[in-house]
Amino acid sequence: MTTDTALASSQLVTIFGGSGFVGRHVVRALARRGYRIRVAVRRPDLAGHLQPLGTVGQITAVQANVRYRDSVTRAVAGAQAVINLVGILRETGRQNFSPVHHEGAGAVAAAAAAEGARLVHVSAIGADSASPSLYARSKALGEEAVLAANPQATIFRPSVIFGPEDAFFNRFAALARIFPVLPIVGAQTKLQPVFVGDVAEAVARAVDGTVPEGRVYELGGPEVRTLHELVNDVQAVTGRRRPVIALSPGVANIQAAVVETLDKFTFGLLPETIIITRDQVRLLAADNIVSGEAKAEGRTLEGIGIAPTAHQAIISGYLWRFRKGGQFDEARA
Repeated sequence: MTTDTALASSQLVTIFGGSGFVGRHVVRALARRGYRIRVAVRRPDLAGHLQPLGTVGQITAVQANVRYRDSVTRAVAGAQAVINLVGILRETGRQNFSPVHHEGAGAVAAAAAAEGARLVHVSAIGADSASPSLYARSKALGEEAVLAANPQATIFRPSVIFGPEDAFFNRFAALARIFPVLPIVGAQTKLQPVFVGDVAEAVARAVDGTVPEGRVYELGGPEVRTLHELVNDVQAVTGRRRPVIALSPGVANIQAAVVETLDKFTFGLLPETIIITRDQVRLLAADNIVSGEAKAEGRTLEGIGIAPTAHQAIISGYLWRFRKGGQFDEARA
């Protein structure tokens, strides 16, 4: 940590999406550095869990929605740095990919540029305007909008992010506890899981100004594994032995269509754990790993001086609750 605490305490950082999984870790990393933090969220009343991460008065929550430019402008006013972490994995209600990932990202970038604030935008590996996945296309369009409005923005593209509250390893651990077999989509797709703490540290360093601006960084962990191998890692930690069935794209699309229909007719009451969409099936058809170009140009965690954390070193610390005997079930684990 290189930031002078006195200097940091005089600076205000606005974080859009700061109450989510990645957001709370970013808030913690910035709070430790002494920054004043304004968390811009749709429901400030649900952001109380962030208060203990800092000192009294250091963290405040304000109402903002990236779909409404006026609220974005108000949330950015007076900030020296702005972070956009807003993202959705599937479309629900009025939360659609284009308004959130594309137009919303552009609105945040424009507001930060008008304020003269440093901008950090978190996108995703796989962002591609030519992708068959609407999610990946919207992420790419969002990056274009960010750089058009704010060419000096720092963009981070993480692979699958893991940590205690993640929706990845926890999801497969829950499925292995519920079902006798595990049908998975994209079994041979390569992923490079990255620890949420490493992503948060990268974002914090960008706010510090120690990461070169105007570049797109790709963040991945130290290992590239197939989805099948990662599911097996989950089972090894949780002591489960469920057969893994690799679904073909055709079968996976049928399954996703059925799940989407059921979710619609149950008014969104299906457990999040079992929901998969056709867009996610398309997304899982492509590998999600750091590119050779990013490695060669130093646009990685290692390139900015962060040693990536292996998932095996972390997941046993939070997946123990899925063991039959809980944390004391060492024999099965």
